[in-house]
This record gives sequence, structure tokens and C-alpha cells, in this order.
Amino acid sequence: MPLAAGTVTRSRRLLKLCADIGLGGGVAEESWHEARLIPTSGINGAEEQERRATSALLAVLGAVKEFGRGFLKPFGAPAGSLECYIEVPFLLGEQRLYPDGLIRVTRGSTSWTALVEVKTGPNRLATQQLENYLDIARNEGYDAVITISNEIPAIAGQHPTHVDRRKTKKVELHHISWSQVLADAVMQKEFRGVVDPEQAWILGELIRYLEHGKSGALEFDDMGEAWVTVREAVAAGTLRPGDKSIPEVTSRFDALLRFASLQLGRQLGTEVVPVLTRKEMADPELRSQALAESLCQTGVMSGLIRIPDTVGALVVTADLRASTVTCHVDVDAPAEGRATTRVNWLLRQLKSSPDGTRVEAFVTHGRGSTRAALLAAVRENPTLLIADPMRDLRAFRVAATKPLGKKRGRGRGSFIDSVLDSVDGFYAEVLGSLRAWSAAPPKLRPTHAAPPEVDETVPAALNSTDYSSQDGAVDAPALHVVPDLPATSVATNELGDYPSGS
Repeated sequence: MPLAAGTVTRSRRLLKLCADIGLGGGVAEESWHEARLIPTSGINGAEEQERRATSALLAVLGAVKEFGRGFLKPFGAPAGSLECYIEVPFLLGEQRLYPDGLIRVTRGSTSWTALVEVKTGPNRLATQQLENYLDIARNEGYDAVITISNEIPAIAGQHPTHVDRRKTKKVELHHISWSQVLADAVMQKEFRGVVDPEQAWILGELIRYLEHGKSGALEFDDMGEAWVTVREAVAAGTLRPGDKSIPEVTSRFDALLRFASLQLGRQLGTEVVPVLTRKEMADPELRSQALAESLCQTGVMSGLIRIPDTVGALVVTADLRASTVTCHVDVDAPAEGRATTRVNWLLRQLKSSPDGTRVEAFVTHGRGSTRAALLAAVRENPTLLIADPMRDLRAFRVAATKPLGKKRGRGRGSFIDSVLDSVDGFYAEVLGSLRAWSAAPPKLRPTHAAPPEVDETVPAALNSTDYSSQDGAVDAPALHVVPDLPATSVATNELGDYPSGS
């Protein structure tokens, strides 16, 4: 039976479409979804998200030995056989509670056990829930409670949730952010290495899952509800140290520096950490007070980031009044050579840096920088950094300044992205190419052949002299009698030094 004209036309169009998108009548392979060990499909709601993230992480901890050992070591767990469980039931009084997970490490006759509480997405840890789990751990004789969430504490080792300190006397309370988990997983797989290739693939599947938007493992994406209020108060000059909104903003800024360190360390394959003084580590309130005072007086928040094997700490300065973010590093100048030679030494290392980079020079026994200029101008005239050729250059400061975003969240024009882009860009364009100066190794003195004037006809026993390393050496400067003084007065050499025995 012949087909209608419309049917033939539609059939031809369908065949042409099939030919355009793939072979025969199938769908193009580009649209196929590869099977994943930890799928993100089917996640409906926060409860399912937390359950899947917990199960995936604990399963990989037990399967990949290197990752499991590296994850638990900072919490005080010994090396040993690792067992992981999810949603283990416990009784606390009349309540039946289900911690998200339990980790047990066994080594010989000893064991180490920790309860695990997980939050994903914007969900925050609850004080009452953590205190209940601390009570369970104490009653069961467990060693620790580990919490995992997207909350990044301002200081390493500090827990983002306040709990009764009496409950942590016998049970330790630890916290790790999902950003830290992801950074540790990437460094273990890509840089430290996994011996077994199948275990390496499993760890890669966890990384792929955590990087997916549906996993609930979010990046740092919010400066907090008080951000707009504080920013406007700084601009108006009305911010005061007693304002209750300041602590949230300062703690968020330190958390942002920690996230920037994790993100940069994940790319470099090394441990990048914010720098705090010993006093600030012992008393985090000192750091908060210093940031609050600086924010009120100058509108500036700053912090340091340490990157291994670089010439110095990366200093990040966010100026809310000027709406700029500056990254700089201080570099010690060479200990020898003229001032121009020292400037050229720095310029050779900055040959790929942007022309807008600012360079400052510091002299010995001087306070503050003596000269400053943009890199483009210094390349044309290195003497711009030399105020006095007779004074030694002690150090240089290399800085890059960019516009600072104002939005509290992520995206174009946001405070968070402007800081992250500045840190990554400064390392890529400036800090990563700088090397510390080192003196040249000492050289051996040249050896001289035996002098040809030796008369071989003379017996060796009659020779009263032999060749010395001083033969052919430059004669010492002659001594001159100081004019207009008696002949018995002291003589000096050309350098003006008094000879010994005078």
C-alpha cells in the first residue's frame, strides 16, 4: 500500500535527523550518560542527600587505605583495620538516636571509635544534637565525634558550633568541611598517589560525586546576613567596635581565606594554610578583635596565606572603603651587588608579570618603603626604585591591586569571587615565579703549573726554594708614610687601615 505524501515527507525528515545526530536511527553517543559508582540521580531532599554523602564517604574511607589513613590521622586515630557503618542506633535515656555514621579503627587489642554527624547544603550543625552524640560517645567509651558540613571555621581546629565544654573533657569533638574533604581527596589521588589503580579509580569517583552540584558539598558562597550592614557602615564611617554584626563578618573573612587556601592547595597539590600568630592560635578572640579594630579604623581586613617553598607569605588586604583587594609579598633583596643589580635581579623574575604590578623598595635601617613604581615604569628605568645609590636595598614588596566586589554571595561583582580571583591570579602571575636569592658557591683557587725557570742541571739537594701558591700572586699594597707627620708616625696602607704591630 503506497504511503501518503505527508508520511513520506515526515519519514525523510526523520531519517535526515537521525543521520545528523548519530549512526543509523540511534542517538548520538555524546548524549549518553556514563555509569557512575556514586550516582547523583534520585537525590530528593536534604535527608537523602546527607545519607548518600555519608555512605559514599565512609565506604571510600574503608576501600582506599591511603585516603582513609590520611583522613583519620589528624583526629588521633591509629593506623589499623578500618570499619565504617551508617545510621547506627543508640539509646540515650528514653530517646532512640541515629548518628549518621560510625568509624572504628582496630589495631591489635586496641580500638579507636568515632561517631559521625553529616550536614549537606546550607544545613548547619545543631548544638543539642552534637551534645547528645557526645553523651552517647562518653557512655559507650568512644573516643571522638566527627562533624562534616559546609561550615568553614575561621581558625583551624576551631569548631563552628558552640557546645558545653564539659561534654568534651572525655570525648574529643572534631570538624572538617566538605571543601577540606574534597581537597584532601584530590591531593591524595593526584599528588600523593594511591598504589592500587582500582582504589585510585574509586577515590576518583568520590571526587567526581563531591564536585557535582547535587551532592550538597557546597563551596564557600555567602558572607553572611550582616555583610551588607557592615559594608554600608564602613562606607559611611559609622562602624564602631561594639557593633554586634562585626564578629560574623570578620569570622566569615577568615573562613574565606581558609577556603581560598584549600582551593589553591587543591590546584598545587600541597598544603596551603592561613598564617596566625601563636597568641592568635591560643586565643582566637585576639584575631577577631584585631580584625574588628582594623575594620572600624581603616575599613580594612587582611590576612596571610602560607604556600610551601615560596619566597614569603601571601598577604591579602581587602579595603572596603576604597573597594580594592590587594595581594602582596615581601621579597628579601640580594645581600651583595649594587642597588641597580638588585633591582634587575627582581625584574628578571617578573618578566611575565602584568605591567600594573606595583613594586616598592626598602633600604637597610629605613622605615617604610623609600620608592615605589609600577612594573612597566621600572622595566624602562630601574633607577626609579633607588633613592640613594649609597644605601643598600634590603627588600622589595611586589603587589597587585584589583577592584573589590560588593555582593555577599557568589558570581560577578561579589566580594568572595573578587578575593578568590585575586589570590589565584597573584600566585599565577607573580608569586609562583619568584625565587629567593642565594649566594654563589665559593670557587676553587686556580692551580699553577710548575715554573719553567727551574734549572734541571742543579741537583735537587742544592735547591733552597720551591714553588709556592703565592708565586704570581698580586703584591700587597705598598705602605705609604702619612705626609706632614714625623718619620716615626704610624703608616697606613691604601685602604686606610693601620698595619698590625703599630
